[in-house]
Amino acid sequence: MKLTVVGGGSTYTPELVDGLARLRDALPVEELVLVDPAADRLEPVGGLARRILARQGHPCRIVTTSDLDAGADGADAVLLQLRVGGQAAREQDETWPLECGCVGQETTGAGGLAKALRTVPVVLDIAERVRRASPDAWIVDFTNPVGIVTRALLRAGHRAVGLCNVAIGLQRKFAALLDAEPGDVHLDHVGLNHLTWETGVRLGGPGGTDVLPALLAGHGDAVARDLRLPRSLLDRLGVVPSYYLRYYYAHDEVVRDLRGGPSRAAEVAAMERELLTMYADPALDEKPALLARRGGAFYSEAAVDLVAALLGGTGSPYQVVNTLNSGTLPFLPDDAVVEVQAAVGPEGAAPLPVPAVDPLYAGLMANVTAYEDLALGAALHGGRERVFRALLAHPLVGRYATAEALTDRLIAHNREHLAWA
Repeated sequence: MKLTVVGGGSTYTPELVDGLARLRDALPVEELVLVDPAADRLEPVGGLARRILARQGHPCRIVTTSDLDAGADGADAVLLQLRVGGQAAREQDETWPLECGCVGQETTGAGGLAKALRTVPVVLDIAERVRRASPDAWIVDFTNPVGIVTRALLRAGHRAVGLCNVAIGLQRKFAALLDAEPGDVHLDHVGLNHLTWETGVRLGGPGGTDVLPALLAGHGDAVARDLRLPRSLLDRLGVVPSYYLRYYYAHDEVVRDLRGGPSRAAEVAAMERELLTMYADPALDEKPALLARRGGAFYSEAAVDLVAALLGGTGSPYQVVNTLNSGTLPFLPDDAVVEVQAAVGPEGAAPLPVPAVDPLYAGLMANVTAYEDLALGAALHGGRERVFRALLAHPLVGRYATAEALTDRLIAHNREHLAWA
């Protein structure tokens, strides 16, 4: 089995490699190809990957290359984890929206739109080359904004599934609070990527007992602290929103917080420099503890489980993924990409039925879905007016003067990545 990682020089990669070594029975990878144009990142990451596998006695062969076409040739699955513009572009995404009083964040709001505009054309080019090199390969997208990128891939006819680690992180957290095995905890997870709610927490599978009310009653304070939302709000909602909902439910507070400290991008850039120095140490043969602070917790488990299910049906039968709505949420278009529990196998991901969604959440999902449709149009076709319309539609913007000012800043800061600008 051959697995190719585009963006293989990412500091995330040792997390993935560690998971491949630990979970070799689920996904017996024989060749792992790390593709990245940045040799200064790829070589230390590749070296550590080889040492991790050797320490754990895994026979997989590691190949590092800047040649995408050769790297994708014969691949069974291709994992996308790239960042167009690097951390420098991310820092801009987190900074200039604040000048207009809006949340500065790399996956949602104005910053998220900038990332989509930079990313979608690059990903579609990569996907076409993958299709030529290996027509039957599955593409697993971990590149943000996952919902928009996955929608672009599916609209272009690619065999693609989107992946995010929010759900698996909550599953592991709830399992620990409930003193249960993670595999026994099934989430009633509904929404869009980075716009989701847990409307039920079931023990034993999709038809199991819903313990969410008891979880909130006994551990609501701990859950609220992690989300940085008031416990009283969770009690009133009766659900657990993802931590990205704080950008919506506490917008002005978040803007004040972001203005008052260093950007997350600056913190991550410093962390990455330290990690790459550590990776270059020939004595290091395991993922360092610092990597846990980089983000992407449980990314390896989620990726291995998904790829195993897509390639051989040996992964978990039900997984939270990003895939076509296809009537699952009747208030959204069929071609919208939703993030829900799905039955996953060699034929792809089929969403499980979802009970009627409270209008409080359905309305916000519909609003953001409309934004994502406009954002994808701007990413595919360009043009200042398309950018403006997408920003005006986003519930974190929604004012024409603000959308105008953000449009000017977005184009100015991303001109080198926008062919039409």
